[in-house]
Amino acid sequence: MLKWIILAIFIASALYIQQRGKVRHSFYRQFFDHSTILAPINYLMYLFSKVPNQPYIDTQHFQDLKVLDDNWEMIRDEAKALYEQGGIKASSSYDDLGFNSFFKTGWKRFYLKWYDSAHPSAAELCPKTTALLKTLPSIKAAMFTELAPDSRLVRHRDPYAGSLRYHLGLMTPNDDRCFIDVDGERYSWRDGESVVFDETYIHYAENGTSQNRIIFFADVERPLKSRWMQKFNHWFGKNVMTAASSPNEAGDQTGGLNKVFGYVYQVRLKAKALKAKNSRVYYFLKWFLMLGIFFLIFIRPYVF
Repeated sequence: MLKWIILAIFIASALYIQQRGKVRHSFYRQFFDHSTILAPINYLMYLFSKVPNQPYIDTQHFQDLKVLDDNWEMIRDEAKALYEQGGIKASSSYDDLGFNSFFKTGWKRFYLKWYDSAHPSAAELCPKTTALLKTLPSIKAAMFTELAPDSRLVRHRDPYAGSLRYHLGLMTPNDDRCFIDVDGERYSWRDGESVVFDETYIHYAENGTSQNRIIFFADVERPLKSRWMQKFNHWFGKNVMTAASSPNEAGDQTGGLNKVFGYVYQVRLKAKALKAKNSRVYYFLKWFLMLGIFFLIFIRPYVF
């Protein structure tokens, strides 16, 4: 009986996630999306959220982040120096499961902070920005990100609702053709200007100009009404999100999930090759595995 209750809660929360917002994935796409796995947890995050559940959130809710806006030129100068020496880059191996799919479309990054993991390269190459981040405990992850000219990130939603996304323009085209679209609402980056949005709404980014776009990108802990949910959010970040740490350079920490991802992605590459060769067999095996897992968890105990 308990298993069926758990299944019902999971299905109900997954359907809620799929229907959330004006822009939605198809049921099939959402079914296999990583955000579906965390749907029950994310539902609780939305339920206990202190800030409005909407695509863009007024920065007035995050007064502690004003120090970033005030120091944007200092942050820009470190990002510029890092960019000029080639420090903002794509991963050279399969050790960044969170952003691996973005690298092929011209997106690059340099981690300044990632939950409780260690990035000595950030402290060495960007000492002023990393020192500033140490004064902001609400920021759980931060990086410089680059979006190349004439590039686009596909529509997606991030998997975990325990944080909100902060963007600060550093070196941007200052052009409406370079924008992010969150649940159908566009925002165009401008140097020295910031925005906060909920990355668990479907969003995509595009740079339709001939100029590069570099921003400061941070995950800010979602303000929550419940002390119990706050503690859970801290625990999840420390024990799960930290495991998704990816290195900038040798000597930086690689989280356990990313160590496993390197092996899992080799299987994914073989699956992609099978899909290209025989899509019918690919989809048959995909559904066979999914239904097989469901059978083993929920049906088998009642059959045997």
